[in-house]
Amino acid sequence: MSLTAESILNAIPQHRESLAALREILLANALMIGEIPAPTFEEDARITFIINRFTELGLQNISIDEAGNGMAMIPGTKGRKNLLICAHADTVFNAKIDHAMSVGPDTIQGPGIGDNSLGLAAIATLPEILDHLDIQLEDNIILLACAKSLGRGDLGGIRFFLENNQLPLRSAICIEGIQLGRLAYTSIGMLRGEITVELPPDYDWNKFGAAGSVVLLNKVVQRIMEIPIPMEPPTRIHFGSMNAGTSYGTEPTTATLRFEIRSEKVGMAAEMRQKIEAIIDEIATHSDTSISLSVIAQRTKSGLDYSHPMVQTMRSILKKLEIKPQDRPSVGELSALIKEGIPGVTIGLTKGRDKNELKESIAINPIFDGLSQLVALIQSIDGGFCDGR
Repeated sequence: MSLTAESILNAIPQHRESLAALREILLANALMIGEIPAPTFEEDARITFIINRFTELGLQNISIDEAGNGMAMIPGTKGRKNLLICAHADTVFNAKIDHAMSVGPDTIQGPGIGDNSLGLAAIATLPEILDHLDIQLEDNIILLACAKSLGRGDLGGIRFFLENNQLPLRSAICIEGIQLGRLAYTSIGMLRGEITVELPPDYDWNKFGAAGSVVLLNKVVQRIMEIPIPMEPPTRIHFGSMNAGTSYGTEPTTATLRFEIRSEKVGMAAEMRQKIEAIIDEIATHSDTSISLSVIAQRTKSGLDYSHPMVQTMRSILKKLEIKPQDRPSVGELSALIKEGIPGVTIGLTKGRDKNELKESIAINPIFDGLSQLVALIQSIDGGFCDGR
C-alpha cells in the first residue's frame, strides 16, 4: 500500500522509539569517525573508514573519486530516480589536535563531533536504519561523504561530484550534526577572504606616517567597518582571525586578516568586495606597501521558495516532533546544489554546543528525533510529496 503524507508523519513517533535500538551502532560510528583527524585536504583516512562501512553493508557502486569523495548507492525497488544524501567529511581541526572523544551519560564531547562526525555517522548508519525500520524505497539513494568542503576547500568535493555525476538527481539532503531544527533551503550571499599586508624590504620607517603591518591592517579594518550596510535584509561582517609578528618588540613586516561577509541582500557580497578592493588599493598607495585581497570563497543568494513542497514538508515533520524550525541560509554543500538547480535542504540531527571549539559537544537523546526527521523526509521525497509544483 502506498504511503500518504499523513501516514509518514504519523509514523514519526514510532520510528523515533524504534531507532533507539541502533544507539550503540550509531554512536560507535560517530566516535570512530570523530577520532580520525580530517582537516580540509587531508580527509583520506576518514573517507576510507566510510567506504569500509559501505562495503561491510553490501552497498552498490562504492567508490572514491578523484576529488576524494566517498560514495555508495542503496538501490531502490524501481531505481528510476535518485536522491542524494551528503555530509562533509572535513573539520576545522588540524591533525596535531587530540581527537579523543569523551562520552558522558547523554553527551559526546570532542573536536568536530557535531561538525560533522555525527553527520557522517548518520550516512554510514543509514542502510541499517532503513533495514531496521523495514523501509523499502523506490528511488535509489546516493550516499556521499564530501571532501574539501570547508575553508580553502571551497566545496571542492561536492562541486567535482556534480560536474561529473551522470545520474539525474531528483532532490538532495545535506546532513549536519548540529543544530536540530535547522532548516536551510536557500544559500546566502557570502564573501570569504584574506587580506595580507606586506612591507617591502626597503620600507622607509622614517617617512611621515610610516607604520607596521598590524597598524596598516587595523586601518583596513576600520575603513571596512565604515562601509554602510543595510539592516534589512541582514548583512554581517565577521573578522575571524589576525596573524602577525613573532615577538613583543619587533615590528612585523607581514600581517593577515581572515574575514567573512554574509548578506541576504542579492548582490551585496559582490558590492562589498568592490568597496574593500578600493579601500585596499587606497591604503596601499598611500603607505607604499603591498596589500592584497585573496578571495577564498564567494556565494550568491538563491534557493527554494518558502512555499516549495520540500520546505513545507520539512516544517510539517518538525512540527510533528514539536521542534521549532530554525530557518538559516547555507554556505555549504546546499549552495552548490542550488547553483546546479537541484532542490534540496540542509538539516541538523541534534543539539550541540561550542561548535568548532575543542570542547564541542552534542546531546545523545535528541539524535533520534533527528534521525526520525531524516527518515520521514526521505520517505516524503520518495513518495513524490516534495517535488516542486
